[in-house]
Amino acid sequence: GTQATVKTMTPDELKEIGVKIILSNTYHLYLRPGHELVKAAGGLHKFMNWNRSILTDSGGFQVFSLGNLREIKEDGVTFKSHLDGSSHFIGPETSIEIQNALGADIIMAFDECIPYPSTYDYVLESVKRTTRWAERCQKANRNDDTQTLFGIVQGGMYKDLREKSARDLISLDFEGYAIGGLSVGEPKDLMYDILDFTVPILPDEKPRYLMGVGAPEDLIEGVIRGVDMFDCVLPTRIARNGTVFTRNGKLVVRNAAYVKDFAPLDPGCDCYACKNFTRAYIRHLINTNEILGIRLTTIHNIHFLHNLMKDIREAIEKDCLLELREEFYASFRN
Repeated sequence: GTQATVKTMTPDELKEIGVKIILSNTYHLYLRPGHELVKAAGGLHKFMNWNRSILTDSGGFQVFSLGNLREIKEDGVTFKSHLDGSSHFIGPETSIEIQNALGADIIMAFDECIPYPSTYDYVLESVKRTTRWAERCQKANRNDDTQTLFGIVQGGMYKDLREKSARDLISLDFEGYAIGGLSVGEPKDLMYDILDFTVPILPDEKPRYLMGVGAPEDLIEGVIRGVDMFDCVLPTRIARNGTVFTRNGKLVVRNAAYVKDFAPLDPGCDCYACKNFTRAYIRHLINTNEILGIRLTTIHNIHFLHNLMKDIREAIEKDCLLELREEFYASFRN
């Protein structure tokens, strides 16, 4: 929901799948159409006609990904718009002001997303700054009765700095805690190692949110390690490239191998795309740039991940999550 929409999908289609929360992007909505316009429309819920939960990120990840187009100071970050090169400033107070105007149910503290790799000294100073910014975000939040503010744990790939960041934020008593700065180019084994170390430090009674991670195997591995929430553009992004998740792994439906394949994308799947169309037809749509093609692959991928999370919750209730992981890998990795 980066631009206040899940690309190609209507709110009703998302509800039919069972989606209960959407993430929208503070940086993009600040630049276009502007947070004041969204506020004038009655907030994001009314603007996008979504009466379920919304989470907005702080804009930090996008700002820091601009590289040479931004400058970091204690007050915040000055950056040039990727749209027209105009100069802008976002700091903790500005980020919260924008998110208050957007009116999401869950909002995020402004943090510095550290690139990988980074030196220990740089990450240490960044962690200290992120904690100072988090405290300023708490003070700036005018809607703490209606908008739940999460702090974001940083620390790069250094366990002692992850612990420092986590404990500093816990002392500020946020309503939930995100883990940021992972899935930024590091090996997966390293990401899992950092999660193994970091998640147990965070309070059991509060939500734990792994930012920017959404591959099927990562959802399972994250939940096993104690993560409650995830977000990622992956399912919609790969759908637009003609790639779908199936129980047997990824399937690139635009490939020539499926030109005469009249099976559904994923046999056994009961999503709208799989119940009504074949791989051959969807391949035809994708390769002729028909909008319906990417709509169908998007519907399928979101349905796939939604069902996977449903299976994970049921496995937790039955105390068989590790068995679910084994069954998943037995088919998905082939």
